[in-house]
Amino acid sequence: MAELRWSRASVRFRTTAGAVLIVAVVLVVGAIVLVALVRASLRDGLEAGAEQRVSSLADEIESGGLPDPPGRDDSDDADDEPEEVVWQVLAADGSVVRSSQPLARSLPSDGGEVSLPGGEHPYLVVTEDAEWGEEEYVVVAAVALEDVEESTAALLPPLLVGLPLVLLLVGGTTWLVAARALAPVERIRQEADQITGDRLDRRVPEPASRDEVHRLARTVNRMLGRLEESRDRQRQFVADASHELRSPLASIRQTAEVASAHPDALPPGELAEAVLEESDRMQRLIEQLLLLSRADEGAALRGRDDVDLDDLALTEGARVRRTGLAVDTSGVSAGRVRGDRLALGQVVRNLVDNAARHARTTVSLSVRTAPGGGADAVELVVEDDGPGIPAADRERVFERFVRLDEARARDAGGSGLGLAIVREIVAAHGGTVTVDDGALGGARLVVRLPA
Repeated sequence: MAELRWSRASVRFRTTAGAVLIVAVVLVVGAIVLVALVRASLRDGLEAGAEQRVSSLADEIESGGLPDPPGRDDSDDADDEPEEVVWQVLAADGSVVRSSQPLARSLPSDGGEVSLPGGEHPYLVVTEDAEWGEEEYVVVAAVALEDVEESTAALLPPLLVGLPLVLLLVGGTTWLVAARALAPVERIRQEADQITGDRLDRRVPEPASRDEVHRLARTVNRMLGRLEESRDRQRQFVADASHELRSPLASIRQTAEVASAHPDALPPGELAEAVLEESDRMQRLIEQLLLLSRADEGAALRGRDDVDLDDLALTEGARVRRTGLAVDTSGVSAGRVRGDRLALGQVVRNLVDNAARHARTTVSLSVRTAPGGGADAVELVVEDDGPGIPAADRERVFERFVRLDEARARDAGGSGLGLAIVREIVAAHGGTVTVDDGALGGARLVVRLPA
């Protein structure tokens, strides 16, 4: 549940909470380390002073015997509060032979920390051995840790007050910076929320900064541009397809109405021939539309096999030759590519049909292997001796439903989709298709595919 609530929180809240949490951990760890270092430093200083004191007493014993006890008032007793530094000289049996002041018990001879009666703070004990004559003594000094405790305690209030203030400052700054950084994202969201399928001409605002948000906005706008272009192409495609389908339907309807109104106006069988001819035209058009639809969806290729392009060219050349055109296939040599055999067969057929439709007497086919692009490529060249394609229209002929000669192309059965299908299939195979002037005087279409 907590994870679900966290995932639903805003980016600004999560960013601020994350920053505050990280800084809090760092500050707490830093505060603990600071207190520990200050305490250790003060303790080391007191320990060094105590060691210096016991060393001085040990030297005094070894050079001149036991030190004289410091003078004290008669009112002093063992119940007095211990001084900041107290010392004792212990005999081998542990008895106290000298002391800086009377204590209720002897100091430990093994060092460490000890609490003295009447003392408010623990004492740090330091020891050192000394000899005088044949006697052995232990010099013990204890120093109060009052300064360590007080200095450490003095650090806590500033830390307890300062850490929340720093966290508050970090949280507020992060909140404001995140809000400012996310403001363009919110504007992009608001604008994108208003964009519908009918309003793809709108664009999200691009911030002036050149950061990730700016790149996001540009990417979204480019995506919207592609969607708008795709929508326009789809609308144009639907409109053109409707127009193309309307023509044979109108022809069939008109012929049927004439035959119905004037049964003797048409020779026997002419209505059936007209219906068959127009239905065949509609069938070809629908098949081409379905093929283009599959190409738009990325399904133009159903498999990849080794395909002999020369065999496809010779087959289509023989088919067109039966119509009475002269077909030159002397330039067809071996050329193998990898791709979809049916799709590549459609490419060759469309190119040959296009050439036959515009040729006066002759169509030429050639296939050859040509080096290029770091690897061999197979070129399929289809030429005709027709009127050719003007240079200004050589890119436009690959657009859908484009006819350079509207009436003649429609009468000859052209739908304006053949070359568009060629370009889609060739592009799906990683190849290119271009148009230039042919040696026969007409158009020369060149398909280049990876070998």
